[in-house]
Amino acid sequence: MTNTVLTITLNPTVDKSSSVANIKPEKKLRCEAPNYEPGGGGINVSRGLVRLGIPNSALFTSGGRTGKLLEELLEEEKVNTLPITVLGETRENFIVVDTASNEQYRFGMPGQAITDDDKNKIIEKIKNLSPFPDIVVISGSLPPGITPDFLKELIQIIKNNNSKVVVDTSGEALSAALDEGVYLVKPNIGELSRMTNIPHLDNNDVEEAAKTLINKGKAEIIVVSMGPQGAYLITKEKSIHLPAPSVKKLSTVGAGDSMVAGMVSVMAKGGTPLEMARMGVACGSAATMNPGTGLFKPEDSDKLYNWLTKCPI
Repeated sequence: MTNTVLTITLNPTVDKSSSVANIKPEKKLRCEAPNYEPGGGGINVSRGLVRLGIPNSALFTSGGRTGKLLEELLEEEKVNTLPITVLGETRENFIVVDTASNEQYRFGMPGQAITDDDKNKIIEKIKNLSPFPDIVVISGSLPPGITPDFLKELIQIIKNNNSKVVVDTSGEALSAALDEGVYLVKPNIGELSRMTNIPHLDNNDVEEAAKTLINKGKAEIIVVSMGPQGAYLITKEKSIHLPAPSVKKLSTVGAGDSMVAGMVSVMAKGGTPLEMARMGVACGSAATMNPGTGLFKPEDSDKLYNWLTKCPI
C-alpha cells in the first residue's frame, strides 16, 4: 500500500519563460512566445511525484489572476490541488534564455505579504485534513508575513498527526524546521556548514557534521546534495556516498525539487533509505538533462537509477 503524500508551498509562483538572441541593454528585444509553468518548491515536488506515478496533493496559497493561472496549470498536469485563497497576488518569475550564448537569466519576484487571516486559513486547512497524509513535504521559500516560527507551528501540527516531515528550504526557515525535528532534510554543503557552524566544510567533513545534527534529534535522515559529486546519505546507522551519473547538463533548474520528488516517491512505497537516496540522485540528475525550467523525464530517471544500483558503495 502506498503512503499518502501532501506537499506544502507557502510561496508558489508561475514561471514565465522565453528566449531571444543577443541580450543587450537598452535594446528592444523581440522574444519568443512565453511559456508558463507552475513553480515553487512543493509544487514542483508534486509535479515530479505525478510523473513517478505517486498520488499526492499540493497545498499552496493562491491569489489574484496569477493564482488562478497557477491552479489551471496544475490541473493540466493532473496534480490534485488544495489551493488556499489569500489576499495578495501570487508571484511570477521570469526566465529568459539568450539563444546566442545559451546563457539563462532568472528574475525572481518577491511574493506579496501573507496576512494573519491568511495564516489562520493555512493552519485550519492543515488541521482539518482527513485522512491526514502519511508524508508531508514542506519545500520552498517563505513569503513576507510568514516567519520561521509559523513554520515550527505547522511542523508541530503535522508531527502530532504522526506524519513524517520532509523539509527542503534554507536560511532561518531551515534552522527553525530542524529545531522542531524532521524526518528527512536535503541540505547542500553550504547549508550544512551554516547549520552546524562549521566554516569551510568540505566533503571529508560532511558525515561528521550531519551526524551531529542527527544525534541532536534534528533529523532522522540527511541527504546532502553535492551537485556533480552526487550526494551523501547519512543516518544514525550508516553513511553512504552516491556518485552522480555522468550526463549532458542543459540546465540545473528544478534539479533540487526533482531530487526531493525522487526520494519521496520511494518513501511512499516503503523503500529503504539507500533506495530513496538513489532515486533522488537519479531524478535530480535527470532534471539537468532538460533545458529551461523543465523537471525530469521518468525514462531518464529510471535509466539513471538502474545505473546507480550497479555502482559499488
